[in-house]
Amino acid sequence: MNRVDRLFGIVTLLQSRKYVSAEHISEKFEISVRTVYRDIKAIGEAGIPVSFEPNRGYFIVPGYFTPPVSFTLDEANALLLSQSLVGGFGDRSVQNNFNSALTKIKAVLKQVDKEKIDLLDQSIKLQLPLRLNNEFDYLAEIQQAITEQKQVKITYCSLKDEQLERVVEPIGLVFYAFSWHLIGYCQLRKDYRDFKIDRIQQLRKTMNPFQVEKHLSLSEYKLPVNY
Repeated sequence: MNRVDRLFGIVTLLQSRKYVSAEHISEKFEISVRTVYRDIKAIGEAGIPVSFEPNRGYFIVPGYFTPPVSFTLDEANALLLSQSLVGGFGDRSVQNNFNSALTKIKAVLKQVDKEKIDLLDQSIKLQLPLRLNNEFDYLAEIQQAITEQKQVKITYCSLKDEQLERVVEPIGLVFYAFSWHLIGYCQLRKDYRDFKIDRIQQLRKTMNPFQVEKHLSLSEYKLPVNY
């Protein structure tokens, strides 16, 4: 990667996160930390306001406007392949959001690249197992609840076909055993529970913040070994 491409890559990385450490930039672009310092200085000299906060890292000063991101054909092709995976493993809410994003990406491509994308779109097929069920539309709302740290109210169908009402503080989403699962802290049981998404009959994100001050991380939650 030449230096110009690397500088654009660093700017894109800074745009994608709130803070980025010099060590992370060094690892991602396979350069020394000393080179990172020089690159950050060059970016600043180019008129892009990069600042630094101790113990957190570099960031682009809020309010700075950067031009729309452009995509190469290879990057657009990779996203098109991802569309098939999202269509197969995401629910309706995620599918709609991804399709909307991909439409915006196609809009900035050259006409000749759009034609190539359309040809590739007709040449990709994902054959899914019959047991896979994603006929629901809760994933996007659960993602919002996780990032905003808000409780959700669910109506859940148990294995005994009982309708249960629960208030849950979601800590993550996991896909296993051909199903999406919501892992969250159940206010009724005062413990973490695993809710299979296709058994959720209703879900509503509330405005109530999490009551538990510090939750388990998703990696700390013990998933079933045999499934």
